[in-house]
Amino acid sequence: MLQARIHGPGDVRVDEVPEPDPGARDVVVRVHACGICGSDLSYIRMGGVAGPGPEPMCLGHEVSGTVEVAGAEVRSVAVGDRVVVRPGTDTLGRIGNGTPEGGLTPLLLVTEADARGVYRIPDSLSLDAAAFAEPLAVGMHAVEQVEATPDDGVAVFGCGPIGLAAIATLVDAGNERVVAVDPSATRRDLATSLGALAAVDPTTDDVWAALADLHGTTPFMFGPTPATAAFIEASGVAKVLTSIIERGAPGGRLAVVALHYAPIPTSFLTLLMKQFTVRGSMEYPARFEDAVDLLARRDLGALTTHRFGLDRLDDALALLEGSRDCGKVAVLPG
Repeated sequence: MLQARIHGPGDVRVDEVPEPDPGARDVVVRVHACGICGSDLSYIRMGGVAGPGPEPMCLGHEVSGTVEVAGAEVRSVAVGDRVVVRPGTDTLGRIGNGTPEGGLTPLLLVTEADARGVYRIPDSLSLDAAAFAEPLAVGMHAVEQVEATPDDGVAVFGCGPIGLAAIATLVDAGNERVVAVDPSATRRDLATSLGALAAVDPTTDDVWAALADLHGTTPFMFGPTPATAAFIEASGVAKVLTSIIERGAPGGRLAVVALHYAPIPTSFLTLLMKQFTVRGSMEYPARFEDAVDLLARRDLGALTTHRFGLDRLDDALALLEGSRDCGKVAVLPG
């Protein structure tokens, strides 16, 4: 069968590999769709999770599909179940993140299925839409990390799939004061279609003036600041982080969910004076199933804007490395 693997920096190939050989606690999922994540692009650039390893690295962790084989000791799912897969844990390792398995393949081996998390999806939810469960769970956790309430003014910087997932989560919880910030017109349109109050283009608009207009202002010893209570940094742009800390309101809360590999200078004096909270946001809510529940409540299918066969993986990666004027990009291994 075929499997997308990284062989070195910038070197991705679709290789012929053996079919899975599951054990008693494993399942094999016939993959319907696997999204491409920003972390996948980083791994490709570096040649692996932290650079090249001794073996090619399998790609893909945003998976929906149908259980084709279930080991004798598996209790959570059965053959024929339509499912999404939680990639893993620190103990088990994470599918598509340095383990021997990856979701960009027709048949995915999920080891220790009950412990890792393989979840049935409702009949009303398509496998296309269900593949968004993993990035949605990441966005949901970012919202948890900033402890956003329905009354908070919230700014989401970066409206790729994770930023859009955070916006969907906030709006689903009743927040009508979400402001999206992204240079892509497509992504801004997706944000407002989800229910964002406004979408700001940072290349043409004064983001901080827009936030002051939409959320009001609050006093600070060096002059008023926008009263935005919470920020989600999903852009991966270093100057966004420094700008939020410099321009954000006293008592503000920031969740960093984007990958920032290089050190970023930060004024801890400003953090101190503002009593500003910065939290990293890694992975998922306590219940991964919450993402499936949200997908069943809200139609988020439009967030996946492009689909490619595994034979066109290079085209999918080029789109994401190029204009990024898109939502989620998914691969259908077939």
